[in-house]
Amino acid sequence: MKVLVTGAQGKVGRAVTSGLVEAGHQVTASDIGRGVFERPLPGEPAYQQADLTEAGQAFAIVHGHDAVVHAAAIPDPTHNPPHVVFQNNLMATFNVLEAAVRFGVPRFVNLSSETVPGFFFPERPFLPQYAPVDEEHPIHPQDPYALSKFFGEKLCDAAVERSDIRCISIRPSHVQYEANYERNLGPQVRDPSVLSPNLWSYIDVYDLADAVRLAAESDLPGHEVFYIASPDNSCGKDFAELLRTYYGDKIELRDLTRPDASGISSEKAKRLLGWKPTRSWRDYLDETGKSLAK
Repeated sequence: MKVLVTGAQGKVGRAVTSGLVEAGHQVTASDIGRGVFERPLPGEPAYQQADLTEAGQAFAIVHGHDAVVHAAAIPDPTHNPPHVVFQNNLMATFNVLEAAVRFGVPRFVNLSSETVPGFFFPERPFLPQYAPVDEEHPIHPQDPYALSKFFGEKLCDAAVERSDIRCISIRPSHVQYEANYERNLGPQVRDPSVLSPNLWSYIDVYDLADAVRLAAESDLPGHEVFYIASPDNSCGKDFAELLRTYYGDKIELRDLTRPDASGISSEKAKRLLGWKPTRSWRDYLDETGKSLAK
């Protein structure tokens, strides 16, 4: 299968590209950065530079592919002016998806975000209504990043209404890889009182890449949304106890699949995509949150 991966030079895009190549797919990698003008390495995917906020460039790179994995985005609302985040993310998604519809691409995988419900970067803070959070949780985004990702999901809804394209939106939890586990999760491993809006959730980038590959290969109809989070929490603690200790009765506790469950449920992805995560923070950190690689 010929697969286009946008945002291929990013943390998620690199892992997704590698996973698709290893699975035997013919991959075109694309990002806004210039390519390397050297002899390609064995198995290295083709690379196309493109600014996806420009419709012509988006149409040029989408043409000829069997699936598009759209991972390109400004990844948070804190390092750019709000209008830049919103315009870049929304128009890039619109242009790539519009091109996929017009060229009859059968499958579109949209990298959305766990921030969509809105309690990650709010100006007026609020908490999840219940945990573990799932795809049915109410959505009230305030910030330009969550709004752009939510509207991206709505663009997918519209695309399946007007064409035969099949869309899957993936909402990854806080993405970790070898180099950032200690920096990001180490403090929570040592001290659960270091809180995060996603209720001690995270996802290993390689488990995420597996989910994205399954989404690209899937024949699921319409538009489905999936949270992707590791099944365990970043503290290795009893989740019910964590929730009671740090949030009291402010967040409703729902059924757990394991005592040390994540604050985000990925049961839908396991059920419909056949996703089976295999990695944990324990593969990278010791019980004090220090890297095992040291």
